Amino acid sequence: MQRTFVIGDIHGDAVALERVLGLLPALDAGDSMVFLGDYLDRGPDSATVMERVRTLHRHTPARVIALRGNHEDAWLRAVDEGFPEFVLPQQNGCSAAMRSYERRSPPAPEDRPTADELRRLLAGSFFPPEHVAWMRSLPFFHEDEHAIYVHAGIPRGPDGFPHPSAVEPRIALLWCRDRDFFTNYRGKLVVVGHTVTSQLPKELSSYTPEDPTDLWAGPCTAGIDTGCGKGGFLTALELPRRLIYESR
Repeated sequence: MQRTFVIGDIHGDAVALERVLGLLPALDAGDSMVFLGDYLDRGPDSATVMERVRTLHRHTPARVIALRGNHEDAWLRAVDEGFPEFVLPQQNGCSAAMRSYERRSPPAPEDRPTADELRRLLAGSFFPPEHVAWMRSLPFFHEDEHAIYVHAGIPRGPDGFPHPSAVEPRIALLWCRDRDFFTNYRGKLVVVGHTVTSQLPKELSSYTPEDPTDLWAGPCTAGIDTGCGKGGFLTALELPRRLIYESR
């Protein structure tokens, strides 16, 4: 039986990533690992997480598919043309990513970047070229016999919810945060991250609805962003058996 292990948003938490990877059973060449994006920002170890996911295919017989998240997409925009609206707000955790790459401690809440730090932050000049190239290579979605995998969700079109291959612009798959999708989508299972599960309609979840911070399982969707890197934990979902692995 071919298995797929889907891993949610990591956001710079290398400890949580290693803990979840250590919980997975032995993998073989018939298995796949799908990462839903958002490897960096907020947590203390963005550089470590990025390198670990980027090179994981060298250390496992399983197929590794790393998707693009909105944070990777935003950093590419910052590198190419500037995106201060994303880079500067403290809640996005971009300064923590820069400090991780520069091997410095994460910023304290009261810290503000110096003029020189601000220039590096706005341009993303601290990224090594191989990491920028890797981010550019990341696909917007993946599909196998078990499910469709996309970072944020599928925006409604004029005729309902299209297949991700028909969504234009593709970046909508990375940024949409629409209750309509989680409430009304019907079709092949779609597994997403992006929106922390505590913000999803808990009355629709069939998995531990008494714990809104846990994995969210709707009628035809699963949300597995359980707040890793921002005070929560990392979740992985094994398909088709629907087993759950958590870093907490």
